[in-house]
Amino acid sequence: MKDIKRQFAVIGLGRFGTSVAVTLQMLGHEVLAIDTDEEQVQKIAEHVTHVVQADTTDENALHALGLRNFDAVVVAIGADVQANVATTLLLKEMGIPYIVAKARNALHGKMLEKIGADRVVYPERDMGQRVAHSLISANVLDYIELSPELSLVEVTVPAVLAGKTLQQANMRALYGVNVVAIKRFDHLIVPPQPQEQIQESDILIVIGATDGIKRLENLV
Repeated sequence: MKDIKRQFAVIGLGRFGTSVAVTLQMLGHEVLAIDTDEEQVQKIAEHVTHVVQADTTDENALHALGLRNFDAVVVAIGADVQANVATTLLLKEMGIPYIVAKARNALHGKMLEKIGADRVVYPERDMGQRVAHSLISANVLDYIELSPELSLVEVTVPAVLAGKTLQQANMRALYGVNVVAIKRFDHLIVPPQPQEQIQESDILIVIGATDGIKRLENLV
């Protein structure tokens, strides 16, 4: 089944916001990137579907962006906590279906949860988890815990899978995970077909149950 192209908006184009926006675009989705800083907007312009310079604490400017039609909005504003909270609150009042907001600390996170953020992320803490997983397993290049039960990882190809097609590898049945994309040199295969042969040099982008991911990490 072919993946559905979805629409995402990312507000705040620091390192975290830029990484989220570019990754979503690479995975085949439409991305609107927003920041108050013209320089940040120009930097990402060639890497996402649309870019806009706007102050999202201005209710009229936010409404003009038409974000109600988007599947999710990521509030990645970092340094200005007030702008982060105000933007999240305005998005909630607009009826955005899913809001992910970046928090600087636990208190900030609680505030975001109280005003209605569907998911609060802590980039520094999450990076710690990712580094830990990469230390435990030589296969893991990147690791994002989407929820306690669900993770997204980038893994190098374990030797036991090299040369097999995705259908033959049967990773969904064996590990409870799905390969959503394959990085092959500078090319991204999205979505890979069941007949796609896994090459030794590939990087697999995999989503699935955390316990299945752990079993996959242990393959050699």
